[in-house]
Amino acid sequence: MKENDTKFQAKTPDFNTEAAEKIARLFPELVSDGQINVEALEDLLSPDLEDEESNEKYEFTWRGKRNAKRIANAPARSTTLIANKDKSKNWDSTKNVYVEGDNLEVLKLLQKAYSERIKMIYIDPPYNTGHDFVYKDKFNDSYNNYLKETGQLDDEGNVTTTNRESNGRFHTDWLNMMYPRLKLARNLLTDDGVIFISIDDNEDANLKKICDEIFGENNFLAQVIWERAYAPINLKKNFSESHDYILVYAKDATLVETRGIPRNDEADDRYSNPDNDPRGVWQSDNLSVGPAIEANIYPIKTPSGRLVEPPAGRSWSLSRQAFRERLQDNRIWFGSDGNGVPRMKRFLSELRKPGITPMTIWKYKEVGHSQEATQQLQKLMGGKKYFDYPKPVKLIQRAIQLYSESDSIILDFFSGSATTAQSVMEQNAEDGGHRKFIMVQLPEKTDKKSVAYKDGYKTIPDIAEERIRRAGEAIQKEHPKADIDTGFKVFKLEKSTIKQWDENPENFEAQLELIHSPFTQDSTNDQRAEEIAIKSGIDLETSPEVDGDNYHFVTDDKEVFAILGKYDENLLEKINKQRKLPNATVVLREMDNGSEIKFNLIEKMKQEPELNDHFSLEWL
Repeated sequence: MKENDTKFQAKTPDFNTEAAEKIARLFPELVSDGQINVEALEDLLSPDLEDEESNEKYEFTWRGKRNAKRIANAPARSTTLIANKDKSKNWDSTKNVYVEGDNLEVLKLLQKAYSERIKMIYIDPPYNTGHDFVYKDKFNDSYNNYLKETGQLDDEGNVTTTNRESNGRFHTDWLNMMYPRLKLARNLLTDDGVIFISIDDNEDANLKKICDEIFGENNFLAQVIWERAYAPINLKKNFSESHDYILVYAKDATLVETRGIPRNDEADDRYSNPDNDPRGVWQSDNLSVGPAIEANIYPIKTPSGRLVEPPAGRSWSLSRQAFRERLQDNRIWFGSDGNGVPRMKRFLSELRKPGITPMTIWKYKEVGHSQEATQQLQKLMGGKKYFDYPKPVKLIQRAIQLYSESDSIILDFFSGSATTAQSVMEQNAEDGGHRKFIMVQLPEKTDKKSVAYKDGYKTIPDIAEERIRRAGEAIQKEHPKADIDTGFKVFKLEKSTIKQWDENPENFEAQLELIHSPFTQDSTNDQRAEEIAIKSGIDLETSPEVDGDNYHFVTDDKEVFAILGKYDENLLEKINKQRKLPNATVVLREMDNGSEIKFNLIEKMKQEPELNDHFSLEWL
């Protein structure tokens, strides 16, 4: 029998608690007085470690790292996401999402709905080159801190502008900002998911170390060098930097294989069919390898009668038996005259993946450079320059080509000018895919002296959302018959619509108001239902069926009823007719003097197995 007198948890997962519960289930002998015995856990994991070496280990640490871990594991309680339909495009049909808010809080709010669902993440975080970044995380009072750090409030609660005199240049501040975000991001990746992170020399080494810790050294795929500049800057004293890096990690490298760069005519021109092989065009490949394997050193007789052996220090890549089989199958090529060194025939039709395996240097001729990206964005925005050095669309599009499927979700939680959103739409237009994007951007204010501010764009998201609109229109114009989702739903990080219990005795009287209503006075039922859905694991693209004050959310694997209006003891029978999945969660707002109805509902659940099997009740 399920417990159905349950309090709705208006928070995101608490990873500390969940980790402890998992350890306790796996190793009950480690639990003493309800606590995990950490020393016993260390002994279990490293039983042969000598005492004098117990405190010695390879690690990367800095001031504040422990608190950064704590921030990553702590649940978000005081925030939610509020829909803004006026700023959205194609609200009723689009599957794309744009979120205005601090990405740490937003990543926490995405944990239930998007855990292990994101196929690819691309981020272009602050490079920490002495300029301000307004991500200073505090463990408590996260929402008010967020308002202050984004320039929306000063210490007295007055509206102000972003402080440009911060100490963002220090490595520890940057590491403490990045660590919890990457840790939360990893949870969202599918098992075969991949993350791309742009960075420069200033923090590349530090980023590599924290990624090795969070994602695992074995899951490092590459450090790509992107040629971002096409000409030197002669004013530089020593070197003119012409590249950035992109670190690439997998959630589990054993499950990942690139789809490759799409083939072009130049690549296919390397294949031919001089012997009219019925399997189609092919190219020949070297049959020798090094270092030599003794058993694979043997003479091969060419059709012309010449004996050939592998070069000194090398051997054939095939055993004698394997060579005979390939020869019998017409997979060995000795040249058009039958006198050449044997080579293996590789058929285009038998390639394991559709594209070309990428190299780790990405030239600007292939993926664009910074100045080109600036010019293209400027043209898209009517000739106005609102961003300095955005990333090229082709750069991010290559990442999408390499590691996404046609229906993948792509996340960028440092989305800036929203290049990633345009890249997703461009790739869908090219290959007929239906990828979806989730963009997250801090609502940092634009400078009052800037062209953007004078043109009415008061925040970075204002510019980015307009960029997505214009890019979508341009793509649809270029591909008029293509089925492309160029819309997006806008959400904004706001204070929770559900009142939080304050344990401070001095505020006891104010807390009594929770008895009358669990919700804030200035919130609407639409907003309250959306928060219930998000914190129950419903994704942001799903809109509810609405019946008065009752809301019904359904995804492929989750179903939630948010009952915010009046109801009676026949509620479950009524909504059972609407149920689409085998199990559904029903979240009910407790009514004044409604204890009898609540008691009757719980008793019905106990007495009627069908209802008990299909519903879980939670109370607000």
